[in-house]
Amino acid sequence: MSTIDRLLAPTVLTVLLGACSEPRSRAALDRSALDAVTSAVMVLPITTASEEARSHFLQGQRELDLGRFVEANAHFKQAVGADSTFAFAYLNVANSGNSLQEFRNNLALAERHAAHASEAERLLIQMARKGFDNDLDGQVALARQVVEQQPTSPRAFLALGDAQLAMNRVAEARTSYAKAVELAPRLLVAHTSLGNAYLFGEPRDFALALAHMQGAATLAPDEPGPHDLLGDVYRAQNNLEKARDEYTRAHELAPTDASPLQQRGHVHSFLGNYAAARADYDSAIARGRANEQASFAVYRALVSVHAGEPAAAIDELNRLEASIEGTGIPDPRGTRIFALTTAATIAIHTSSLPAAERALAQRTVLMMQEADEVGAAAFRRSQEASIAFFDAWLAARRGDYATARGLADRVARLVEPDANPRKLESVHQLKGIIDLYQGNSRAAVGHFEQADPFDIYVKYQLALARQGAGDTTQAQTLFREVATYNFNSAGFALVRKEAAQKGG
Repeated sequence: MSTIDRLLAPTVLTVLLGACSEPRSRAALDRSALDAVTSAVMVLPITTASEEARSHFLQGQRELDLGRFVEANAHFKQAVGADSTFAFAYLNVANSGNSLQEFRNNLALAERHAAHASEAERLLIQMARKGFDNDLDGQVALARQVVEQQPTSPRAFLALGDAQLAMNRVAEARTSYAKAVELAPRLLVAHTSLGNAYLFGEPRDFALALAHMQGAATLAPDEPGPHDLLGDVYRAQNNLEKARDEYTRAHELAPTDASPLQQRGHVHSFLGNYAAARADYDSAIARGRANEQASFAVYRALVSVHAGEPAAAIDELNRLEASIEGTGIPDPRGTRIFALTTAATIAIHTSSLPAAERALAQRTVLMMQEADEVGAAAFRRSQEASIAFFDAWLAARRGDYATARGLADRVARLVEPDANPRKLESVHQLKGIIDLYQGNSRAAVGHFEQADPFDIYVKYQLALARQGAGDTTQAQTLFREVATYNFNSAGFALVRKEAAQKGG
């Protein structure tokens, strides 16, 4: 995920797990059949004196492992309803929440009641706070303490792997996830976590990704979730028709679920089946819950970008953003920011400068409202850095390179206090953009090589810079990688076709 795309919004991963045949319908009603590959494998303390609270917590963990975040959130809320001092459950309400406010409020409640929790639970709560405060070094250090506290817990190693992956320490994360698989070969989420690490982390290994997603499917053969994940592997392999078939199978297993239809919409976009893509997005939007309807509508707008009509996408996003506030979704401001950031990304890339200016002006107001609401210095700096990033990019696109460089330096100053070795990646991306636009290709290469190495838009810019510097073979390799990335975002939609043309 790119620096730009990461600033849009978290990807909604909800996977409702339903049924089609009569035996599967019975299994869907009795979700406890899946406990053996989910919540029965904890090996972590769960500190509550209430059996009702414990039961709901474990049901929430099962649904969380299976990607059913809406159901998981409901169970975790029932857990704290049964035990108002249940710190670990408050943490999970936060992590499965549907808004920034829900995350903040429940993390604060977890911290307030942490004295009632075990040491491992307290460490996990502290990890969440470190992540929110942009202290990724501290988060990894705490995760290591969890592993020391619970050396036989697969979930401790999953927490460590997640923290390592957030820092792009891919090899270390894979080792941690593999240890979780070793400790609990029948824990479904250990396989999907390791599979995703091979699917998205570099160097990517699609064969191993496929093996672990197939392992997940073996553990839960009647669940649509593994088919969704298998579809991800096949589209990474550029086998789009097979990916489409897997998403269709997931939809057959869960016909009321929005996610498989959204996934299939992505594939239709890549295949050039634009009417089919819009139809799938419309069906997903109709089924969507929580923030899904508005988030999926953003991806629907990207169909126009894939179709070579970016102005139409911007218009669709503007209409969407104007309509969100009255929809009753949990996080209207966050989804408005998502829509505006997507519109600004498209507008800047295509030099639609007035449209970019309008989107960024509205986005800045909303982001500073969030900063005022949260009231935390680290969060405010993060918001201001994001605003400055886009303002710098827009200035560079205008040709005002002095202003762009000044704003890039502002981003560097804002992130300087963060205990995060990746904190300057966005600064190098900006400086690479400025050099690229000015024709300083060799200097641009140096900066892009210090930006996010897994960012598909950065990879495309690096390919352009290498092409400009005369590194033709390396440029073509990068262009081909970009063209077959096949995971939807504003950045990918904007560059996919051109990358395919340049890659030969």
